[in-house]
Amino acid sequence: MRQYKKIGCLALFIIIAILVYFHELVGYGISQGWGQGKIIWGAEPIEKVLEDTVYSDTIKNKIRLVQEIRKFAFDSLGINQSENYTTFYDQKGQPLLWVVTAAEPFKLKAKEWSFPILGSFSYKGFFKYEKAKNEEEELKKEGFDTAIDEVSGWSTLGWFKDPILSKMLKRSPGNLANLIIHELTHGTLYVKDNVEFNENLASFAGDKGALKFLIYKYGKDSKEYKDYIFGRKFNQDYTAFVLKQASRMDSLYNTFGDKISIRQKKQKKEMFLKEISFQLGQFLVTFNPKNRGIADELNSLNNTYFLDYRRYHEDLGIFEEEFKTRFNSDIKSYMNYLKKKYPSL
Repeated sequence: MRQYKKIGCLALFIIIAILVYFHELVGYGISQGWGQGKIIWGAEPIEKVLEDTVYSDTIKNKIRLVQEIRKFAFDSLGINQSENYTTFYDQKGQPLLWVVTAAEPFKLKAKEWSFPILGSFSYKGFFKYEKAKNEEEELKKEGFDTAIDEVSGWSTLGWFKDPILSKMLKRSPGNLANLIIHELTHGTLYVKDNVEFNENLASFAGDKGALKFLIYKYGKDSKEYKDYIFGRKFNQDYTAFVLKQASRMDSLYNTFGDKISIRQKKQKKEMFLKEISFQLGQFLVTFNPKNRGIADELNSLNNTYFLDYRRYHEDLGIFEEEFKTRFNSDIKSYMNYLKKKYPSL
């Protein structure tokens, strides 16, 4: 009996030691689980929402549209079946989740956070803005470039039933289809420790899937399809421009050596970012004068901005080439191939 007590005490000591050593990670995990749980438990079945007179016909029609997008994704795109987006969570106009990103000050290299099972991520989510802000302030003290961004949708990778969020329904049919298919792709294929692959694939599938869905539902001559194509062309042009500037930033940082002081590095970087901010702002305003407010926000541009575009868009050309040459632009065949090729969580 005494031997078992000793073993039990030893096991308890080890557990306590692990919790103390990883107390920050454990605390973060509990906080995230609680935040996610509140949303999942607070979500209503869509059948109930569709019968509730509290919700407008506009909301109900968008919910029905999401169901059509889901079915199309499962039947025609190679997306795995799930119960995602069969519930609805009313945000009441409030944001729910923010992500913090960080980058080295003189290199386009993202800071990464590691989590058990899930692996490494180049962003960290928070369900409370104050906690996101505290994390950002600590990172700034360590010398990182930082950013906080509101998240419009996320995936629990098939572990839980992801709800439709009310803010999602403010999107146009094409952008809504893109978002839903993007997140469903994460639940279908997610490679550990490879955020860039995962996000580029989801961006690729979201776009290709949205195009196919719009043609299927509305036709190529429809306003819905033409509006999506118009916005898509601008987004592609702007993304290409940002990625080009990212390459220029890389070239600038490669000229920095030990002989250049931190002060000189900061001056060169600030001058370069000022030039790029102006060019990007001109790009936005030329497309639409209403983008003036967005253009003004670029005055606080830093390395995280360029890494964000690389995270979601830099490798799209690789997927596009393989998709066209090996699979004759058949997205379902391509997705089934990728699911077999890559191990997923």
